[in-house]
Amino acid sequence: MSSELVWFKSSHSGAEGGECVEVGWRKSTHSSGEGGECVEVAETTSAVLVRDSKDKSGPHLTFSSAAWAAFVAYAQAV
Repeated sequence: MSSELVWFKSSHSGAEGGECVEVGWRKSTHSSGEGGECVEVAETTSAVLVRDSKDKSGPHLTFSSAAWAAFVAYAQAV
């Protein structure tokens, strides 16, 4: 993952800048360049979010921190 974060403001934020949540997305360093197939990951205090970098407004997957750590450990081992 790159260390550069892209901030995404929650759709639950008020129009007048009320309470809001922002999430920093990191794009995979394994991206094959512009238009490549890759994912973005964001870590919150309670979960890890994963989305398709080509569909930023689309759905995302949510994992517990423990489940994400187990997945990354497995992926690195194979």
